Amino acid sequence: MTHTAPAKADYATELQTLSEGSVNLHFDPFVDIDWDSPEFEIRRDDPRWVLVDYDPLSQTDWYKSLPQDKQIEIGMWRVTNMARVGLEFEALLIRGMMQFIITLQHQNPEFRYCLHEMTEECNHIQMFQELVNRTGLNVPGLGIHYKIVSAILPLLAADPVTFFIAVLAGEEPIDHFQKALARAGFDRLPTPVARVFQIHVAEEARHISFAHMFITRRLERANAVQRLLLGLALPIIMRLAGGFILGAPRGFRRQFNVPRTALRQAFWRSPQSRKLMRDSYSDVRTLAEDTRLLTPATRWVWKLLRIDGPTARYRSEPADFRRAS
Repeated sequence: MTHTAPAKADYATELQTLSEGSVNLHFDPFVDIDWDSPEFEIRRDDPRWVLVDYDPLSQTDWYKSLPQDKQIEIGMWRVTNMARVGLEFEALLIRGMMQFIITLQHQNPEFRYCLHEMTEECNHIQMFQELVNRTGLNVPGLGIHYKIVSAILPLLAADPVTFFIAVLAGEEPIDHFQKALARAGFDRLPTPVARVFQIHVAEEARHISFAHMFITRRLERANAVQRLLLGLALPIIMRLAGGFILGAPRGFRRQFNVPRTALRQAFWRSPQSRKLMRDSYSDVRTLAEDTRLLTPATRWVWKLLRIDGPTARYRSEPADFRRAS
């Protein structure tokens, strides 16, 4: 599928626009969220904690058979852990991005924009952690995987293209999931969760846009071998990150005694769960195709990992609107 690219401003102008957007529209987690208002109270009997249909675990026979109080408990745990996973990825991004910008020459507009983004990510960490604190749940986040990823990801900043591919691998699944919830209606979620997701979606759009722009620009100078190696690595990085972010950690399985059949059904053997994983990377497939990372020589990896599929015609195109590839 070919994409007709609209006329674009030069890279410096686009960065200036993103930087000005960060100045003109930004959020403070302790100003723009009224944590202590009655409507933001977190109640453990709130039926809005029940997992939404979009969550693959919600479609398992095991989850459907549970009484509502147990569904609420599990839903609250899943959302809280996703917030913790989100802030852990934000922390990794900040570490790697700081290492990257220190190497930039004076007057490089990437320096200013990246600092704006890191400032926003710090606010996201505050916001996600406050949500975790308010639930009172001791969730593990990525658990042991965080220690592994935290030792590797910041080192990738030495190769900025690979680093920002890894950044996208963390940002895209969360953003896709939250936007799907937004389309279904944030009123289906507890009020503090809905507000946190609204803020995150609004600001994350800039961050994802920058990562796409950065990768596209840097790859203009890549040779055929570099493109092939990155093209082979890209789907592997995406699939690993998607599993970490959208899956269930070992602590969850033990705490709720989740049967193996339910885990297999939810992560990632059922048609719905596989569709969720594929849909999470439609924008990345578009980027990969436009930058010649997704080619006949690399497409087989996407298929092998079951994250192949149609590309998006525009950013965040709903899955139901997409044309078959």
